[in-house]
Amino acid sequence: MASSMKIMIRATNWVGDAIMALPALRAVRQRHPDAQISIVARPYVADIYRDQQVCDELIPYDPNGEHQGWAGREKLASDLRARKFDVALLLQNAFDAAWLAWRAQIPQRIGYARDARSILLTKAIPVPKPGEIPPHEKFYYLELLRRAGWLDQTPDEPHITLRVPDAARQRAAQTLLEAGCRPHARRIAVGAGASYGSAKCWPPDRFAKALNATSGNTDADIILFGTPGELPVSAAIAAELQRAPINLTGKTSIADLPALLSQCHLFLGNDSGAMHVAAAVGLPVVAVFGPTDPDGTAPVTPRLNIVQQKPYCSPCFLRRCPTDHRCMTAVSPAMVESALQSALSEVSPA
Repeated sequence: MASSMKIMIRATNWVGDAIMALPALRAVRQRHPDAQISIVARPYVADIYRDQQVCDELIPYDPNGEHQGWAGREKLASDLRARKFDVALLLQNAFDAAWLAWRAQIPQRIGYARDARSILLTKAIPVPKPGEIPPHEKFYYLELLRRAGWLDQTPDEPHITLRVPDAARQRAAQTLLEAGCRPHARRIAVGAGASYGSAKCWPPDRFAKALNATSGNTDADIILFGTPGELPVSAAIAAELQRAPINLTGKTSIADLPALLSQCHLFLGNDSGAMHVAAAVGLPVVAVFGPTDPDGTAPVTPRLNIVQQKPYCSPCFLRRCPTDHRCMTAVSPAMVESALQSALSEVSPA
């Protein structure tokens, strides 16, 4: 009996990108139902993919831990070599992804021809030029499959979803009650940070003003989410909220986020990984966009309200604003409050 094809997929490194790549991963699984698919991903991305039925195996790649430095990458390469993959599909753009696949002696190596890595690929796919494909990032990954001959046409999913197992939902519901959420109140989840950099972040005092105006009318519980690095942002918001929020900043891992957000009713935040997770678990999303372009990275959901004021310099995609951050300061608390109110009007409490 012929053994099934073994495919190694190198995932992208950011949570938002990882979610936008899900249609491509599902397309690979559909195209090769009998293949053994292994996804190499940063540990936190592996956590997001764990229950999504897109692969047979997740291989965490931790450059800050066991795969640190040259020795660590060699260790990963030899682990991959031992698995004897037939094909490597690189969703990640970096040179490192191609080097790993080459070093792991995977005979077919498919990826976009960029970051000076074409020499390491057996199938170097030309990067789409502006206007060749729709601007949204989900199409960038699907187009790689199409150009590689793995897809006849690119599907356009109106909603990228994440599966949340029931047991995880129940644990999350319990966590929120223990943290102080009221059983029947509406819950507004807030993600006020962005790992990309400060330019993506709407000022904390504005979050507080918009939330105060909203919760005055709705009596919702406000739950602050974020990484330990975002504690100062959450503290600044909490200090100005009329009613004390439930502050989970730094207390939950990315792995817990899909389940926790699934137990909320609405998400408010910047263009961030948490925003994509919230959209994928089915929440209405109110997102404040500044230096980035929603045409490229808006969450893929029909329940979306983007608040944005575009000055001449937008989108700049800079991590730090070199001038006066006018794309963000032009967004007023009243604009966000009205987006929140319209999103809340469709939400019934549990």
